[in-house]
Parts: sequence; structure tokens; C-alpha cells
Amino acid sequence: METLFYLLAVTQILTGAYLVWQAVQWLGYVRRRQYADPGFYAPRAAVLCPCKGMEPGLERNLLSLTEFERQNYEVFFVLASEKDPARSVIDRVVKSSRVKTNVVIAGNPVNCGEKVNNLRFVIEQLPEEFEVFVFTDSDGRPGKHWLHHLVAPLADSRVGATTTMRWMIPNSGNLPTVLLAAWNAPIVTMLGEKAQNFCWGGGTAIRRSTFEQSGVLEEWRGSVSDDYSLTRALERTGRSILFVPECLTLSYVETEWEGLLEFTNRQILITRVYAGKMWRSAVLTHFLYCLTLVLGLYLILGDVLAQRPAFHLMTLTFLPLLLSAIRGGLRLTGVAEALPTARAQIMAQASVYVLLPLLMPFLYLVNFMNSLATRKIRWRGMTYELISPQQTRIR
Repeated sequence: METLFYLLAVTQILTGAYLVWQAVQWLGYVRRRQYADPGFYAPRAAVLCPCKGMEPGLERNLLSLTEFERQNYEVFFVLASEKDPARSVIDRVVKSSRVKTNVVIAGNPVNCGEKVNNLRFVIEQLPEEFEVFVFTDSDGRPGKHWLHHLVAPLADSRVGATTTMRWMIPNSGNLPTVLLAAWNAPIVTMLGEKAQNFCWGGGTAIRRSTFEQSGVLEEWRGSVSDDYSLTRALERTGRSILFVPECLTLSYVETEWEGLLEFTNRQILITRVYAGKMWRSAVLTHFLYCLTLVLGLYLILGDVLAQRPAFHLMTLTFLPLLLSAIRGGLRLTGVAEALPTARAQIMAQASVYVLLPLLMPFLYLVNFMNSLATRKIRWRGMTYELISPQQTRIR
């Protein structure tokens, strides 16, 4: 058993060292992007925001979409029903908006996700004057320069789409909420300058021509995942996805245990169905990490109880944790620099983003097991069965 542990520990240390090096490169990319000139490309843009139900800070989140420094855009809030509880909030935002803001009622979905249905419906109604589509979510709070920085790189015709990622800030100090923020944090460094980037539905911009040439509307037919399906369409046509870290989006979250598991289980099951290779890699990575830690602690306990020296076992067990914490610190530094207006708030909760992620692989294992046991997800009050990337059944 000790031999197995030594092999696992050395593998984890080498992997951890490599990931630290990648985090250093990621931080360098974030810093270079901070000082890069976004350029002057400013086509007519449609900012599309599907909404459903109430959530923490909803009105402030939606108001932020009407306050971008650029004027050459319109906002489209899309609901499935006139009776949605979010409608009253949206009406107040529309009334106070300084840019043209529209409310679109898409109707109920049929064999696809409600968010996907909302997006398909509004895009089919958009006038030809809109050259760029910008996708965002109602639970995000982008900054004033967000739209310009996300759209400007599309001036380069080689860029298929630009994307960013959420950064969760706990609205509450309860355990499920801080675990949710810690669970989400490592995803930010999955995107990078040379990474195999994927689109995030809460912050992606794409030219209308690219969207149509890539057949995204057809890819969305029967889908529950707007962003993974968009990514698949772009990959199929060989188009690149540029990560724009200066557009990282704050998301103020608050949840209970049920909400934590609903969100994390949903994300992992969607990944299994739409990005199987990524899911399998994540399963192996997290399983070996957890196995190494548990086996190390078991051997340490055995040596301590037998009054044998255990320093070497402790070193091999905890060095991967140290490397993971270093990686978390580098990630936190990059995020704080990319979000200067929230820097103090982010750094005040550093332990959530640096220390708690050391244990998050165990929660990921729970999510992986759930994704093997069921094909059903719960999303904003609706239950979906994910048959395949192109087939969804509403329960």
C-alpha cells in the first residue's frame, strides 16, 4: 500500500508543480490583457439576457447591463412568460434605462432548455442591424467597460467568439454559499491564452455572421446547454474562442445545501453529456487527488499509532495541498487585478478561494457519482432529462 501511495504522491506533486507553472502563465496573460488596448471596433450589438424568477441582487444585476460605457447597443430581456416574477423588476429597469431596452416573451420551451428557447426566439426576431450578439446572465454584474472589451477583439476575423467567466462572491457566510464560491473558483483558470477554451453563457460575444455560418441555431435545437452547444458549433467549423479575463463577471450568490447540490450536480452532468472528454479527464484528476490524500492520511495515522516516524508521509501527503494553495493564490491575484473595483471584497474572503478549494475535489466526486446515476437535472424550477446533446426531454 505504501508503494501505491508513493507512486500516487509523486504523480500528484509533479502534476501540482506543472499546474502552478500554468497558473503563473495564466496570471501573466491576465496582466498583459489588462494593459492591452481593446481597439475601436464598436459594431451595433444586441445584449441578450434570459431571465427567470427572482435571485439575490437581480435589479442591480440587470441595471448594470444598461450602464455600459458604449452607446451602440440595445438590451433584450427575454422571459418565457409574462407572469414570471422577474417581470416587475425588469419593468423598473426598463423604465430607468438610458439605453434602449426591450422585453421579449418567448413562450414555453418544447424539448429544449428554457434558456435556449428564449435565446433562439429572440435571435430569430432581431433586425439585421445588429452585427454582434452578446450573451449574458441575470445573475452576473459586469462592469462598465465589460461590453467594449468583450466585443472589441471581434475586429480580428480569426476570432470566432470571445468569452469570460463568473467569479462568485458569497452574499452570506453560511457553509453552502462559501462552498459554492470555492467550487466555482478553479474553473476560471481552465480558460487561458492557449487553453482549449469554451464559451460561457454568462459572457460571450460573437459576430452575427459567425453565429449563422456555424449553424448555432440548429445546434441549439433540442439542447439544454446554450454555451456548450455554441462551443461545439464553433469547434466543428474550426473557429477559435478568445478568453477575455478583463471581463470577468461578478456574481453575488447565496444558497442552501439543496441549491449547492442542484447547481454543482447540474454543471457536471451537463459537462458529461456535452463535453465527455473534459468530464472523463476531470473524473480521473479529482479521483487520484482524493485517493492520494485519503491514503496518505491513513498511512500517517497508522505510523503515529505505531509510534513510527511519519514525517516523510506527511511531506508527501501535504505537498500537493501546498501546491494547490499556491495555484489558488495565483488565481486569486489575477482575479483581484482583473476586478479592481471589487478587489478589497475579494481579498477579504481569500480563504474561501485559496484554502477551501483544496477540499473541493471531494464535492466534485459527489457530483461525478450523481452524473453516473442520473440524466436528470433541476434548473430554475424545471426538470430536464438529457438524452443527448441534441435531445432533451422536459419532465
